[in-house]
Amino acid sequence: MPLHDQLPTLQALVTFEAAARHQNFTAAAKELGTTQSAVSQQVRGLEQELGIALFERIYRGVALTESGQELYKVARGSLRDIADCSEKLRTHRDKKTLNVATDFAFAAFWLLPRLPDFRQRHPDIEVRIVTSQERHLLLAADIDVAILFSSPAAHPKALRLFGEQVMPVCSPAFLQQHGPVRSHKGLASLPMLKLRVDDSQYWFQWADYFAARNSQVEPGEPVLTFDNYTLLIQAAIAGQGLALGWKHLVDEMLSNGLLVGLEEYSARSDNGYYLVEPQPGTRSLARQALLDWFEEISV
Repeated sequence: MPLHDQLPTLQALVTFEAAARHQNFTAAAKELGTTQSAVSQQVRGLEQELGIALFERIYRGVALTESGQELYKVARGSLRDIADCSEKLRTHRDKKTLNVATDFAFAAFWLLPRLPDFRQRHPDIEVRIVTSQERHLLLAADIDVAILFSSPAAHPKALRLFGEQVMPVCSPAFLQQHGPVRSHKGLASLPMLKLRVDDSQYWFQWADYFAARNSQVEPGEPVLTFDNYTLLIQAAIAGQGLALGWKHLVDEMLSNGLLVGLEEYSARSDNGYYLVEPQPGTRSLARQALLDWFEEISV
């Protein structure tokens, strides 16, 4: 027998559950926004359909029969499950979720400190941060917005958040021990921290940095090498060596004194952080709000 032929109507079950919970038809009617006679009629119809009495009529109310108690236990749990599931689906429908992909350094040092501002403006939009050092993963099909460190030629139509400006940075104690630095040669003689990158990445290496400074100095071998910029910066803060600090990523650490920057040895390039849409043809209102916010706060 099909399921719909076995089940009472949903309205009858909802009315029965309210009447059983209150053990009073008038109270149930008030909760449901109907009349006492309508509740009584719904219950009577359910009893006739099942062929059993669900309530005993008593003074100033009703009491569940044994059969009524059995049905109430099942009906209440089932209706609660349906209500919870429906609410979850409504919440999921109304929730706007955006996947934002970028590298560890940008997420930790630039995006996360600024993200509360976007969340305050758009509390209905959930932003999920996806971090990776693999460029192809940042441009996956499920990514709404990718923020890449790149060259301007690679993404000519992308929004440039800020350009590349670097300077040597170190802890105050390191500079006190090894400074002052008066030349490129003196700079290159200091213990250096290196960021390991692959050929598809555009980050400055120490050799690139000295070339951008029009210096013939060749840097020595680094004392430590990292494939994660956040770890490299932590090592610099701990006084383990000299690091290349990207402006806008290390600004907060410079301002609070965790790091000091040798600004007189700054270097620039045409590279920078760019905002890219892996799927530009499917822009939602939520994504547009995020793009507008990024454009507003770009440097």
